[in-house]
Amino acid sequence: MNKYRYSFEHFKIAKHLLYLTALIVPVSVATGSLVALFLWLLDIATATRWQYLWLIFLLPLAGILIDYIYTSFGKNSAAGNNLILDEIHKPGGGIPFRMAPLVLFSTILTHLFGGSAGREGTAVQMGGSVSSLFSKWYKIKHVEKRILLMCGMSAGFGAVFGTPVAGSIFALEVLAIGRIKYDALIPCLIASVLADITCSAYGIHHTKYSIAFIRGTNQLLPFISFDLWLLLKVIVAGVAFGVAGFLFAQVSHQIKQAATYIPAKWAVPVTGAALILGISYLLGTFDYLGLGVTNPTGGVSIVSAFNANGAHTFSWFWKLLLTAITLGTGFKGGEVTPLFFIGATLGNTLASLSGSPVDLFAGLGFIAVFAGATNTPLACTLMGVELFGSNNVLYYAVACFTAYYFSGHPGIYGSQRIAVSKFNVTSIEEASGKEPDQEKN
Repeated sequence: MNKYRYSFEHFKIAKHLLYLTALIVPVSVATGSLVALFLWLLDIATATRWQYLWLIFLLPLAGILIDYIYTSFGKNSAAGNNLILDEIHKPGGGIPFRMAPLVLFSTILTHLFGGSAGREGTAVQMGGSVSSLFSKWYKIKHVEKRILLMCGMSAGFGAVFGTPVAGSIFALEVLAIGRIKYDALIPCLIASVLADITCSAYGIHHTKYSIAFIRGTNQLLPFISFDLWLLLKVIVAGVAFGVAGFLFAQVSHQIKQAATYIPAKWAVPVTGAALILGISYLLGTFDYLGLGVTNPTGGVSIVSAFNANGAHTFSWFWKLLLTAITLGTGFKGGEVTPLFFIGATLGNTLASLSGSPVDLFAGLGFIAVFAGATNTPLACTLMGVELFGSNNVLYYAVACFTAYYFSGHPGIYGSQRIAVSKFNVTSIEEASGKEPDQEKN
């Protein structure tokens, strides 16, 4: 009897996947369309700010406006990505659809007036709010709603960066440190691919990166298909990338905590804006404002970091500090693109100090700091393959895995749970928190 029951299991699986695909397609198309609109507006905002640099002096007013909007209309939207993670872990008050337009508008404001922020958070939040809205329309159970929310995250991530495979794994991996559940594996991949296709159909183009370095064999040990000395350098760099991810998470959390001591809520973004502008003037450059992917003035950017002398020794630190201030004082946007900037410029510096290939180390930093700060080494390794090609995948994996371990447990997402401790093989009770102190003896 069991033999016949299992023989029909494949049909049940196929039926279930077709059912989920039918639910996913509208969510993916809607999310991909919103991401396309967002990226188009973001390009306009960035170009406008560089053309009219005096706009940065209006950053305090932009911060007050963002605070007013979220205070008056935001409900629980201000929780951002953490709200989506909480809803996936355990259903609560739900994700309001207003999150999508609010985060889109406020992120554009942040970039237009010179805040240092990214775009991933906006795309993921839009995907989460769209999938939550469709879940209400579908009237589905929590198990299916959970999968749909993860699909929304994948769709937003895959579309905004043009990395659908990494996007699908990111939504699975970011939920809990040390554990991945594969129940949404194919649905997340479908959602991410469809959203990326939809975004590209609107004519949106992503920045192209390349690593000219080609992995060679060891001359002393020809049976080893990689440079052993270079691999040791990558391991050391991976430690530095992990520490940078840890530092970003810690500084961000501390600034958010410090902001709670400012009595007037509107004064929080004003203080943040004053610090951002003051530090930029003291440095004598505005290279660390905005997204930082390219720089029309020829200054430091993610793209320039792939070239020799494309970054200053402490470019990574100043981007880290300004981004932490921006997001910690109420401005909106993502953390990931600034993490790309931090990693690429740190990689550039480490390459110069160690005599390593600059483009390779910039690329490794690009993905490894992100891996450390979000505790998603697998997704980031795959992102390296999608962005830079597969020739140096061994170095991608070593850098991302090492950074993951040396970034500690606290990440940029407070609602990310600890399923498996990084330094203790004993099982622990899964809990949302920043410290792995709740291990069972």
